[in-house]
Amino acid sequence: MRSLLQRSLSPPVALVLAIAAASLNAQQTVGPSLRALPDSPVTVDTSRRDPSGAKIAGPQVRIVPTKGLTRPYALTFLPDGAMLITERPGRLRIVRDGLLDPQPIKGLPEVFDRQFKGLNDIALHPQFAQNRWVYFTYYKPRPETRDGAAAVLARGRLGNDHTLTDVRDLFVANGMVGGASASRFVFGRDGKIYLAIGIPSVNARAGYVTATDAQRPDSHYGKILRLNDDGTAPADNPFVGMPNYKPEIFALGIRNAMAIVVHPETGEIWENENGPQGGDEINIIRRGLNYGWPVISYGRAYSGELTGSSGPSSDRPFAEGLAQPWLFWAPAIGLSGMTFYTGDRFPEWKGSIFVGALVGEQLQRIVLSPGGLPIRRDSLLTELKQRIREVRQGPDGLLYVLTDEEAGALLRLEPAGTGQ
Repeated sequence: MRSLLQRSLSPPVALVLAIAAASLNAQQTVGPSLRALPDSPVTVDTSRRDPSGAKIAGPQVRIVPTKGLTRPYALTFLPDGAMLITERPGRLRIVRDGLLDPQPIKGLPEVFDRQFKGLNDIALHPQFAQNRWVYFTYYKPRPETRDGAAAVLARGRLGNDHTLTDVRDLFVANGMVGGASASRFVFGRDGKIYLAIGIPSVNARAGYVTATDAQRPDSHYGKILRLNDDGTAPADNPFVGMPNYKPEIFALGIRNAMAIVVHPETGEIWENENGPQGGDEINIIRRGLNYGWPVISYGRAYSGELTGSSGPSSDRPFAEGLAQPWLFWAPAIGLSGMTFYTGDRFPEWKGSIFVGALVGEQLQRIVLSPGGLPIRRDSLLTELKQRIREVRQGPDGLLYVLTDEEAGALLRLEPAGTGQ
């Protein structure tokens, strides 16, 4: 997959790939649809149909659910194999050996849980075994408003009694966000935190963050930020010392990031984000680049107008000086979650990228050519009819999926017939 990262695709190539992949995306998995998420394990057939209707075999997958979660958002793995799972309403849960602890972890701050905000991402410090630091993002209520909030990166120390102590905010984004906004982060190989903070797609009231903040150098929203592990800005960030620029900014022009991960071979930062009506994207994040929102996009605003109608490039989805996505979706599927599969439990899937879909209610597998280009997108788990919020590869080589529902669940995907 190394050649994926050598350069961005030119707009015409990206367009052709997106159209070709979209046409193949219609190939659904073979198997009956389920009316509700099962209480016990169920096996699904991931075979697909080619355009002629012929069946192409895929692995049989056993889905093992852990239910009882409410709007689960993100997960991370503890060294002993247990999982920490965030719930958007503001709770942190632990799952061990497939069982959900009935008691949430104590010690989290108050969370603003409206308009798709709340408690979002979670990750362990790279030296967690020594320092026990757990990092998380959430939206902090702004007491001066009824519906405004600020994105926050925080951390706490996880005790053996399942309590967070020494909890404090490390970074608080400037400004107030009133619409839908997401926050995702990852520790890079350089030990820095890459924090993506989303931005509403429509203009808000005076004093609130708007879509155009993604292009403003003095706003943290609509950006990829690069931080030290204490929340401060590294001295080697690309815009440090530049007039009007926030020193934490690493890249700009981001809409609403729903996943940010490290490429397992090259260490580069990959991000996916929601478009409005069309224009979901996967981007390879590079130092100082502008990814175009809201000036350019492969989607349209919910009003039906071009998203960049107030900008200089409103008549086309690309413009000089603005980076193109590695891949985009038209129509949008509501991207959320992403992982590179490097495990051995599903040999047929090794080397693929997996993304969740909220609107599309599926897990998508992006199949890559030997040269690292996307050649097909397979729709998986469509039988479940669940909004997929998160997908991660576990240390055991299995895939773990979170469903974004009031009656949400953790799904463990394992080869059928193995019993793990």
